[in-house]
Amino acid sequence: MSAGGFTSLELRRLRTLKTPRGIQRALDAMPYHLALTAWSPRRVLREGTAHCLEGAIFAAAALRVLGFPPLLLDLEAVQDMDHVIAVFRVRERWGAIAKSNHSGLRYREPVYESKRELVMSYFEGYLNFRRERTLRAYSRPVNLASFDRRRPGWMVSEADLWWIPEHLVDIPHVRLLTPAVERALTRADRRSLEASLVGHRPH
Repeated sequence: MSAGGFTSLELRRLRTLKTPRGIQRALDAMPYHLALTAWSPRRVLREGTAHCLEGAIFAAAALRVLGFPPLLLDLEAVQDMDHVIAVFRVRERWGAIAKSNHSGLRYREPVYESKRELVMSYFEGYLNFRRERTLRAYSRPVNLASFDRRRPGWMVSEADLWWIPEHLVDIPHVRLLTPAVERALTRADRRSLEASLVGHRPH
């Protein structure tokens, strides 16, 4: 575990989350942040709001404080926005924490035997407004500890962290579906889209 520049008060607040599920509850309690920003975990703590990217980076930092490596994974979509999740392992099983405007793209219990299995659990809920299933690929997990020497520190920076999503986009992604499978995909029904939009805040 690394303090990463957090104050003692900030560390106490993060430690009170206690578990990955506690981190997810904290993110769920925050309003969805609609601004075009890339805040650090410190700024998310201070402002009490986050969007997908900021929520994942915050979760990675909080996981680190709890003794997990700070891992991010990028989900790549077509005709839709990418989604970033913080991933963790418990007893050799993968789980995830995420902030999303869509109800089905958030927490995953650590029950998945592989990263691909975890990613595929997001497939059915990953819909655009045309009810198309849009998830197509995923990145390897990126350990943000590898960027600790970058200044200012990613956990406490007052500057936006745009270099993190730029890195996630640039690294290789694993394709989920063959072209034939992609062509055969059907649209989800309206109820599935409506369910995914429970609590949605329009951009």
